[in-house]
Amino acid sequence: MPRPPSPQADAARRSIRLAKALFLTAAFASFLLSVALWFSGDRERGLFVGIWVPSICSAGALLLAGGRHE
Repeated sequence: MPRPPSPQADAARRSIRLAKALFLTAAFASFLLSVALWFSGDRERGLFVGIWVPSICSAGALLLAGGRHE
């Protein structure tokens, strides 16, 4: 019979889900801003903001994976 998760484990899972959601939201907002800049005619800034998307996703993966000691 599996034991129910402890309150600390639940809190840790919620904080990780929140962090993932924040990083994905930031990346998506950067993508939308990039597209808006591109189609408004400011293509250089659109490209510049567009390269933030993989950087934000990479930073999120690095920071979230750093807390695992399994």
